[in-house]
Amino acid sequence: MKRYTAFDPPEYLAWTPDPKLIDEFNHTLSLDAKREAVIKGLTEEDFLSLYRDLLLTRIHDIGLKRWVRTGVISKAWLGTGEEAVTVGSVRALNPRHDIVSPMIRNAGALHMMGMPLADMFRGYLATADSPSGGRDLHIGDMGAGIIQPISHMGTSATIMTGVALSFKNRGEDRVAMTWIGDGATKCAACHEGLNLAAVQNLPVIFVIQNNQVALGTRADAHGIGDLHAWPHMYGIESWSCDGNNVLDVYAATRLAAAQCRKGMGPTAIVADTFRMGGHATHDEREARDAFEPELFAHWGQRDPIGLFEAWLVREGINPSGLAQVEDEVTIEMDEAANLALASRDRLPSPEKALYEGISEGSTLIGLENRPV
Repeated sequence: MKRYTAFDPPEYLAWTPDPKLIDEFNHTLSLDAKREAVIKGLTEEDFLSLYRDLLLTRIHDIGLKRWVRTGVISKAWLGTGEEAVTVGSVRALNPRHDIVSPMIRNAGALHMMGMPLADMFRGYLATADSPSGGRDLHIGDMGAGIIQPISHMGTSATIMTGVALSFKNRGEDRVAMTWIGDGATKCAACHEGLNLAAVQNLPVIFVIQNNQVALGTRADAHGIGDLHAWPHMYGIESWSCDGNNVLDVYAATRLAAAQCRKGMGPTAIVADTFRMGGHATHDEREARDAFEPELFAHWGQRDPIGLFEAWLVREGINPSGLAQVEDEVTIEMDEAANLALASRDRLPSPEKALYEGISEGSTLIGLENRPV
């Protein structure tokens, strides 16, 4: 894929595929027979769809960073280097039936669940026609099965446990999924959510996105022990995977979702990855000071999009076809950003600053329009 001098991490600018890492990528896919079987069921069209979603997620972040540099917005929260954790897990669900609650670093989940790209940009502009009506840059769409995040880490675990409880009570064949950072696993709400989900045997997937840093605190400074063993404390079956290998994430989540649909309780995915920037665009230098340069170099060589692209070419996918996908995605994203900018002066009226409510009776507003 194209590299952007002004916006990409420096480790990505002169990126070339390391044959040993492509071998490692491929070897990972054969370590678990069940995951391998899932991946063998994918078609070339499936691979290209995954590639497209990875590109959309990365280029959306680049668009936000461009807005920061040009003064359109003051800062942005990005998922650079972690795209595979989002794309692989969402692709394993049914976007017409299942419900997700992303973190700020999982913006790719929004467009994959059906939110228009322009609305994703409008969320940052706080316009009256943004998904939140200009109230919050944390955006969602109940009608599309997206419950918006809030700033308090770990709370999505309890919220999505509640959503999964409603599925169980109504006898619906649906799965709830949320992402939890390694730092959020230290929060009380996160423990409460996993415990209740396990006790009630609920159809919810917790994706533990181990990017090795909590805001600005390294993982080795905010916790000890094996994060991969953590879900077992609650009796929750989990799958560990390479968070920079989109196919490994997809296959693990597919198996986890199948188990939930069989009524076999909550599941967890522990995905190891690395945040290639700051908590947001305002502290990128501080983030680099927190880690050794060698760590950025190590994970920079494992760019999830570059690795997947190189693997696809090795598998016989025509590079010109991949370039065409990237051209289409770039045009689509530019058009979405311009469409959002056209809304920039549409400020919400004061009376719209208050929510009329989030529920009617026992149904969350928006969810009543989602088929079982």
